[in-house]
Amino acid sequence: QVQLVESGGGLVQVGGSLRLSCAASERTASTYVMGWFRQAPGKERDFIAIISRSGNAPYYANSVKGRFTISRANAKDTVYLQMNMLKPEDTAVYYCAAGPTFSSSWRLYDYWGQGTQVTVSS
Repeated sequence: QVQLVESGGGLVQVGGSLRLSCAASERTASTYVMGWFRQAPGKERDFIAIISRSGNAPYYANSVKGRFTISRANAKDTVYLQMNMLKPEDTAVYYCAAGPTFSSSWRLYDYWGQGTQVTVSS
Protein backbone atom coordinates (compact mmCIF):
# COMPACT_ATOMS: atom_id res chain seq x y z
CA GLN A 1 0.00 0.00 0.00
CA VAL A 2 1.58 3.24 -1.17
CA GLN A 3 0.88 6.34 0.88
CA LEU A 4 1.20 9.75 -0.75
CA VAL A 5 1.46 13.05 1.08
CA GLU A 6 1.14 16.36 -0.75
CA SER A 7 2.47 19.66 0.50
CA GLY A 8 3.13 23.16 -0.78
CA GLY A 9 -0.36 24.46 -1.37
CA GLY A 10 -1.53 27.85 -0.22
CA LEU A 11 -2.83 31.26 -1.17
CA VAL A 12 -1.12 33.12 -3.99
CA GLN A 13 -1.94 36.13 -6.14
CA VAL A 14 -2.63 35.98 -9.85
CA GLY A 15 0.60 35.53 -11.76
CA GLY A 16 2.39 34.01 -8.79
CA SER A 17 4.04 30.63 -8.37
CA LEU A 18 3.82 27.63 -6.09
CA ARG A 19 5.62 24.31 -5.99
CA LEU A 20 3.72 21.28 -4.82
CA SER A 21 5.49 18.18 -3.54
CA CYS A 22 4.22 14.64 -3.23
CA ALA A 23 6.21 12.27 -1.02
CA ALA A 24 5.62 8.54 -1.33
CA SER A 25 5.94 6.06 1.50
CA GLU A 26 7.85 3.49 -0.51
CA ARG A 27 9.89 3.08 -3.63
CA THR A 28 7.82 4.29 -6.56
CA ALA A 29 10.50 4.98 -9.12
CA SER A 30 10.38 1.78 -11.10
CA THR A 31 6.84 0.84 -10.22
CA TYR A 32 4.40 3.66 -10.78
CA VAL A 33 3.45 6.40 -13.16
CA MET A 34 2.81 9.54 -11.13
CA GLY A 35 0.18 12.13 -11.86
CA TRP A 36 -1.27 15.37 -10.60
CA PHE A 37 -4.99 16.06 -10.70
CA ARG A 38 -7.18 18.80 -9.30
CA GLN A 39 -10.77 19.25 -8.25
CA ALA A 40 -12.63 22.51 -7.81
CA PRO A 41 -15.87 22.69 -5.77
CA GLY A 42 -18.79 21.23 -7.66
CA LYS A 43 -16.61 20.01 -10.51
CA GLU A 44 -15.14 16.71 -11.57
CA ARG A 45 -11.56 15.75 -10.91
CA ASP A 46 -9.39 17.02 -13.76
CA PHE A 47 -6.10 15.79 -15.13
CA ILE A 48 -3.16 18.18 -14.94
CA ALA A 49 0.07 16.32 -15.63
CA ILE A 50 1.63 12.88 -15.59
CA ILE A 51 5.19 11.63 -15.66
CA SER A 52 6.59 8.25 -16.55
CA ARG A 53 8.56 5.96 -14.26
CA SER A 54 11.84 7.22 -15.67
CA GLY A 55 10.81 10.87 -15.58
CA ASN A 56 10.95 11.26 -19.34
CA ALA A 57 8.20 12.55 -21.61
CA PRO A 58 5.86 14.36 -19.22
CA TYR A 59 2.37 15.01 -20.50
CA TYR A 60 0.19 18.00 -19.66
CA ALA A 61 -3.38 19.15 -19.93
CA ASN A 62 -3.76 21.99 -22.43
CA SER A 63 -4.98 24.29 -19.67
CA VAL A 64 -1.62 24.18 -17.87
CA LYS A 65 0.84 23.53 -20.68
CA GLY A 66 3.64 26.09 -20.65
CA ARG A 67 2.83 27.16 -17.09
CA PHE A 68 3.18 23.98 -15.02
CA THR A 69 6.08 21.54 -14.88
CA ILE A 70 5.97 18.05 -13.42
CA SER A 71 9.16 16.35 -12.31
CA ARG A 72 10.22 13.50 -10.08
CA ALA A 73 13.19 12.75 -7.89
CA ASN A 74 13.22 8.98 -7.84
CA ALA A 75 15.95 8.79 -5.22
CA LYS A 76 13.64 10.68 -2.88
CA ASP A 77 10.38 9.03 -4.02
CA THR A 78 9.04 12.51 -4.55
CA VAL A 79 7.12 14.14 -7.38
CA TYR A 80 6.86 17.87 -7.87
CA LEU A 81 4.52 20.23 -9.63
CA GLN A 82 5.97 23.66 -10.31
CA MET A 83 3.12 26.06 -11.05
CA ASN A 84 3.85 29.44 -12.60
CA MET A 85 1.68 32.23 -13.95
CA LEU A 86 -1.19 31.08 -11.77
CA LYS A 87 -4.73 32.11 -12.65
CA PRO A 88 -7.94 32.24 -10.57
CA GLU A 89 -9.24 29.23 -12.48
CA ASP A 90 -6.33 27.20 -11.09
CA THR A 91 -7.97 27.35 -7.68
CA ALA A 92 -8.72 23.79 -6.56
CA VAL A 93 -7.62 20.96 -4.32
CA TYR A 94 -4.60 19.33 -5.93
CA TYR A 95 -3.99 15.61 -5.63
CA CYS A 96 -1.08 13.43 -6.58
CA ALA A 97 -1.67 9.85 -7.61
CA ALA A 98 0.27 6.70 -8.42
CA GLY A 99 -0.76 4.05 -10.92
CA PRO A 100 0.45 1.42 -13.36
CA THR A 101 -0.66 3.10 -16.58
CA PHE A 102 0.49 6.26 -18.35
CA SER A 103 -2.97 7.77 -18.58
CA SER A 104 -4.78 11.04 -18.04
CA SER A 105 -7.81 9.22 -16.63
CA TRP A 106 -7.94 9.53 -12.87
CA ARG A 107 -9.90 6.28 -12.69
CA LEU A 108 -6.76 4.30 -13.60
CA TYR A 109 -4.76 5.45 -10.59
CA ASP A 110 -4.63 3.22 -7.53
CA TYR A 111 -3.18 5.43 -4.82
CA TRP A 112 -4.04 9.02 -3.87
CA GLY A 113 -2.82 11.65 -1.50
CA GLN A 114 -5.13 13.62 0.77
CA GLY A 115 -4.92 16.74 -1.39
CA THR A 116 -3.58 20.23 -0.86
CA GLN A 117 -5.56 23.43 -1.40
CA VAL A 118 -4.35 25.99 -3.92
CA THR A 119 -6.15 29.33 -3.98
CA VAL A 120 -5.31 32.01 -6.52
CA SER A 121 -6.67 35.44 -5.66
CA SER A 122 -7.26 38.19 -8.19
